[in-house]
Amino acid sequence: MAKSLFIAPTSLDSGLTSVCLGLLRALEREGVSVGFYKPFSQAVHQGEALHNHGQDASVAFVRARSHLEPPEPIPLKKAQQLLNRGKADLLMENVVGEYQKVARDVDVVIIEGLVLDQSEAYIARLNIEVARNLGSEVILVSTPRACAASELDDELDFSARLFAAPSDPDVIGVILNKVGEPERTGLALDHWHDNNDCTVEYHRDCRVFTSGRFHLLAQIPWQPGLLAPRVSDVARELDVPVLHEGDMQTRRVQRVSVCARSIRNMTDTLRPGTLMVTPGDREDIVVTTALAALNGVPLAGLMLTGNLMPDPRVVKLCRRALDTGLPVLTSDTNTYETAHLLANLSAGIPIDDPERIEQTMEWIARRIDTGWLQEHLKVQRQSRLSPPAFRYQLSQRARAANKRIVLPEGNEPRTIQAALICHERKLARCVLIGDPHEIRSVATSIGSSVPEDMEIIIPSDVRQRYVEAMVSLRSHKGLTPQMAEAQLEDNVVLGTMMVAMDEADGLVSGAIHTTANTVRPALQLIKTRDGAKVVSSVFFMLMPQQVLVYGDCAINPDPNAQELADIAIQSAESAEAFGIEPIVAMISYSTGESGSGREVEKVREATRIARERRPDLLIDGPLQYDAAAIESVGKSKAPGSKVAGRATVFVFPDLNTGNTTYKAVQRSANVVSVGPMLQGLRKPVNDLSRGALVEDIVFTIALTAVQASNVSA
Repeated sequence: MAKSLFIAPTSLDSGLTSVCLGLLRALEREGVSVGFYKPFSQAVHQGEALHNHGQDASVAFVRARSHLEPPEPIPLKKAQQLLNRGKADLLMENVVGEYQKVARDVDVVIIEGLVLDQSEAYIARLNIEVARNLGSEVILVSTPRACAASELDDELDFSARLFAAPSDPDVIGVILNKVGEPERTGLALDHWHDNNDCTVEYHRDCRVFTSGRFHLLAQIPWQPGLLAPRVSDVARELDVPVLHEGDMQTRRVQRVSVCARSIRNMTDTLRPGTLMVTPGDREDIVVTTALAALNGVPLAGLMLTGNLMPDPRVVKLCRRALDTGLPVLTSDTNTYETAHLLANLSAGIPIDDPERIEQTMEWIARRIDTGWLQEHLKVQRQSRLSPPAFRYQLSQRARAANKRIVLPEGNEPRTIQAALICHERKLARCVLIGDPHEIRSVATSIGSSVPEDMEIIIPSDVRQRYVEAMVSLRSHKGLTPQMAEAQLEDNVVLGTMMVAMDEADGLVSGAIHTTANTVRPALQLIKTRDGAKVVSSVFFMLMPQQVLVYGDCAINPDPNAQELADIAIQSAESAEAFGIEPIVAMISYSTGESGSGREVEKVREATRIARERRPDLLIDGPLQYDAAAIESVGKSKAPGSKVAGRATVFVFPDLNTGNTTYKAVQRSANVVSVGPMLQGLRKPVNDLSRGALVEDIVFTIALTAVQASNVSA
C-alpha cells in the first residue's frame, strides 16, 4: 500500500509548488516509485492565470517533467460550494477516489496542499481533512523571513498544532525554503540593496529540530536566479507592445536598470541579463544599449517608457544591434510606474518555461535528505533506473572519478559555459584549448568568469612537443614531422594526442566539428582497445519511466554479424557501467523464426555469436521493436524469450535503422537523449551534436569522466 506525504505550507509565499516538485524529483532520482496528487487547484500568484491559460501549474509541470499523469484537481471554488451546501463528505469521497487512482501503482504519493490565505479561513481545515482522510504524514514548508530561531520555532509549533488532534496526521518533518530571502523579492532594480546578513543555523538553533520533534529535511537557500522570467513573460504579464522580438523567448531578466543618467554613469549597469528601462526619447541611452549589444553583452532587453519613440534615424543607426537578438518593448506608463510594475511581477513559473522549472526542481532536489525519508517510509528502490536517477548517479560517479577531460573547442561559448558548470559541480577537471583572452572575453559576455584554477592551454605553446610522439604513432602510415606539425594545427588532433599520451583522461568535441573530425584522430592515435572489433556508439534515451540504451546509431553504416555481436556486447557493458541492467534485444523487422532474408539472418547470426562470447548476458534476437519493448506484445510474439518485453539495450542492425529510430523517438516523444557515447576505444573520446545545448555538453563531459574511470579500473 502506498505511503502518502502531505506537503503543507505555513505561509503564503513558501514556494509550495516548487518544493513539491523538487521532492518528487529527489525521490525519483533515488529510484523510488513515486506519484503526485493535488486535490484542489488554487491560483496564488498575480498573473498566474494569464501565464498558464487556466491550467493548474503543478499538474502541468508534473506531466511535462515526468511520466506521471496526475488527475485534474478540483477547483477551489467548487470545493467551497460543496462545503457551503453541507456536502463535505461527498467532497472527501471524490478526493479519496482520485487519490486511489494515483496510489495504486506507486510506493509513495506526494500530495500538494493548499496555500494558506487569511481571506479564506476554511483552507487550513481543508488541508487537515485531506491529510486525515488520505492517511498522510505531514511535511511543513516554511520560509524563515525573520532570522530569529525563536520566531521560527513559534511558527512551526503553531502550524503543527493545527494537525495535533488525536485522529489527525503526524507532522514528521520540515523543509525550510528560500533561506536568506531578502525583504524585496521582485526583479531587482539596480539601486536596491538587500541587507541580508542572517547567520542563524536553524538545525542547531531551533528547539523543534534539536529536540528531535521534527526532522529538518532540507534547508534550501534563496536563489534569485530562479526568479528570472523570460522577456516574453514580462511582455505577456504587463501586456505591453513588442517593438522587436529578438530572442525574447530565451533571454531572461536577472535585474532591471532604470536609466536616465549620463552614459559614463550607466556603463556598470550594462551587464548580461539586465533589462534597460528608459524613456523612449533618451536616444543617448538607446544608442549606448545598442553599442553594448554589438559588443557581445547579452542584455535581457530594452524597455522604452512613456509611449515615446526614438527618432527613426536613431532606430536605423541601431538596426545591427537588433540583429544580435536584443528584444525591445514599449510601455504607455512613465518610467517610475513601469519600474513599479516590473518589481511586482508574478513569481510563479509559467507552464511553458521548462528550463526554469527544471532548474528549480534540481536546485531543491539536491538539498533534500532523501536517505532519512526513505528510511522513515521504508521504501524500496525500483529495479528500473529512472531518468532522474540516471542523471543523479551519473553526476555522483563523475565527481568520484575526478578525471581530466580536454575540450579542444575551447573558444566556443556553449563549451565554455559547460566547462564552467562542470567546474562548479566538480564533475570533471576540464581543460580548455584556446586563446585565454578570447575564452575569458566569451565568458564575460555570457555573464560568467573563468576561475583561476581552471586550466587553459595555449595550443601554440605546446604543439611542438607532440610532434615526435605523433610521428612514432603514425610512422607506419608514412607520417613525417612536417605532416604531424600541420595536423597538430587542428586542436582536436592536439587534444587527442594529449589523451593518447595519458596527459588527459578523455576528450569531448563536436560542437563546431563534424563526427568525422572528432572520431578519425581517435581511431588513428588512441586506437581500439584489446578485443574490440569495431568502434561503435550508444545513446542513453531518457524515456519517461526508465533509461534505455540504443546502439549503434552514429558510427557503423552496415556492420556484419561479427561486428554487430561486438556492438551488442559493448552496449551491454556500457549499460552496466552506468547502472542499467543489460537486457539486450537484437532488433530486426522480424521476430524469432517468423521471417527470413539476408538482414534477418545477419541479426540471427549476430545473436548466436554474442551469446557464445558472453553466455552470462541476457541477449535475444531477432526481435521487432514492439516485441522487445512492450510486455504484452513480447509475450504474444516471443513467449519463451527472457528479453522480449523487458529489453533495456536495443541493438539496431544498421546505421540507417538506428539513427532514424533514435531521432524519431527523441523528437516525437520529446525524449532527452544523452550521447553519442563512443565505445571500443582504449580511452574515451565523445562526439557532440553541433546543435548540442549546454546541458547536453555537461552530461557528455560527465559520461566521459565515468568512462575514463571504468577504463582505468
